[in-house]
Amino acid sequence: MAMKLETVVPFGRSLNEYIKMFDLTDVDLGKRILGVGDGPASFNAEATQLGYRVTSIDPIYQFSSAEILSRFDAVVDNIINQVKESPNDWVWSHHRSPDDLRNNRVEAIHTFINDYETGKAEGRYLVDALPHLTLPHRTYDLALCSHFLFLYSEQLTYQFHLDSMQAMLRVSPEVRIFPLLTLMRERSPYLDPIMQALTDQGYALAIKKVPYELQKGGNEMLLIST
Repeated sequence: MAMKLETVVPFGRSLNEYIKMFDLTDVDLGKRILGVGDGPASFNAEATQLGYRVTSIDPIYQFSSAEILSRFDAVVDNIINQVKESPNDWVWSHHRSPDDLRNNRVEAIHTFINDYETGKAEGRYLVDALPHLTLPHRTYDLALCSHFLFLYSEQLTYQFHLDSMQAMLRVSPEVRIFPLLTLMRERSPYLDPIMQALTDQGYALAIKKVPYELQKGGNEMLLIST
């Protein structure tokens, strides 16, 4: 058993992790990118420094940087302790160890916090939430959803997942979701029926192996396009 979480927790990933999780090419990075449920990821901050166009949305952005950091500080050690108690459930290739994982998450959230107020003023961090987005139709070229859909299958319903993907496809012609495993390291029970439902609606879907793995077996993303 890999992880027990009652609610979505504010863990953020780096630009390098996003590139690997979503197999992003230079062409991909040149697109108008929407990060859905980015939380305190440093992805936006790092990408903006390199001249890329990234907008992040998350309900957590209604809170101050101090409140977000306080929530992170309240949960990080519990999560890392759970990781340490299940050593066979993890792959230490990108992160070298549980303590290295913790350090990388701390670095990511502080990079995010240093960019947060500027990013909010520039409209790069917006308050919005699945399963229904308020963004205009086709505002972006590529939407990325990291560690939310499928991962929290126990907490979120099938209908929530399907509505969320349709909402992302309304604002972007291409959607990528990572990982496809639940917190229990099992492939989400929603994956196959959702793929069938979206295929029936005329979307093109593919499961693609990517060069990132932390959860053992969690090295695949779902790619959906119109």
